[in-house]
Amino acid sequence: MVNKTILDNGLRIVSEQIPHAHSVSIGIWVTSGSRHESADMNGIAHFIEHLMFKGTGRRSALDIAREIDAVGGVLNAFTGREYVCYYAKVLSTHLPKAIDLLADIFLNSVFDVDEIEKERKVILQEIDMLEDTPDDFIHDLFYQNFWKGHPLGRPIIGTEESVASLTRDYLLSHRHESYSAENIIVAAAGNLDHDQLLQLVGDAFSVVPQGRQAVPAPLPVHDRGLYRHEKELEQVHLCLGTCALPQNHGRRFEAYILNAVLGGSMSSRLFQEVREKQGLAYSIYSYLASHSDSGSLAVYAGTSQEKVPQVIEIILKEMRRLKSEPLTLSELASAKDQLKGNILLSLESSDNRMSKLAKNEVYFGTYQPLEEIMRGFDRVTCESVLEMSRHLFVDDSLTLVLLGKTNTGNLSVADLKL
Repeated sequence: MVNKTILDNGLRIVSEQIPHAHSVSIGIWVTSGSRHESADMNGIAHFIEHLMFKGTGRRSALDIAREIDAVGGVLNAFTGREYVCYYAKVLSTHLPKAIDLLADIFLNSVFDVDEIEKERKVILQEIDMLEDTPDDFIHDLFYQNFWKGHPLGRPIIGTEESVASLTRDYLLSHRHESYSAENIIVAAAGNLDHDQLLQLVGDAFSVVPQGRQAVPAPLPVHDRGLYRHEKELEQVHLCLGTCALPQNHGRRFEAYILNAVLGGSMSSRLFQEVREKQGLAYSIYSYLASHSDSGSLAVYAGTSQEKVPQVIEIILKEMRRLKSEPLTLSELASAKDQLKGNILLSLESSDNRMSKLAKNEVYFGTYQPLEEIMRGFDRVTCESVLEMSRHLFVDDSLTLVLLGKTNTGNLSVADLKL
């Protein structure tokens, strides 16, 4: 059973009761992420997320760690482009402890000056680590070029320059503006009672001021072209992508099917052709990245320098094929079964159910029942996927980003034709 309550200050509480579960997962979601930052404040949401675990008026960082460990629980956080989440997973009997810890770090973190400087160094090391991990870094580079000049394109973690410039006053001011009640969703799933959850959360979070909802930057327009980022690497890492759909688009199920067939699994067309048949790459896949007002569909591959043109041509060939030939009925059925199975298996985790509750609230404003999602897949036809392919894969829509030894012959923007 799913329940939703809105407190007087505008804070939203959503929960799903799973009677047979032993655990509860609870997350405090703030609907303000990296896309809500100005250029000079890039990385501030992520910096704040780190600092929230460094001590409160009641607990030191060690106290926080010891208390969650003492109940065998997990306490962590992550920052995205449109939200930040602080979450805990505990046995259902320890839900009051989890809420007490989350509320304390959320409301009472002190942002000690010495801790800020230590954490600044940690984040700068994190930036270096990311740049030394090319199969991750390529996706940041793709976003920076795809959404060039827009907050969506900025790295969530920030840059060395922006992180170095963030003062304690800036951090406190951003937290005060962003962490208002109307920007907060408390989502919980597991063996819980909604009325008890409401009492615990209400007691802790009713003091949060209303404030105002975070307003994202204007609708992004993606940049097209070929971008080379030179780096001494054994492989060339590439991302080739186009615009896709926002999270709540009515035809999103066609996009899910399209992505699954193109490169979303080991049986996908790209995996089978590039890796299994021709041995041109160890890793190749496609993925959808959807936001409140926009999205992208991209293909990643890592291959040797001399094989880059061949891999790109295969990707383009499969995109052209998807917009010129309908899927077979067996391909459509397999993709539906794969995606439905993934969703059903994910429901065995209280973490996943909690995240689903929160993201439903962020992007739809209401819960999306499982039955409705399944009907969405059932409505997809071979013809509707063909129409979606023709909508997404159009000439002059592609962005290609290369990372590594990028001297790949005569490859140019003119080659990116669909």
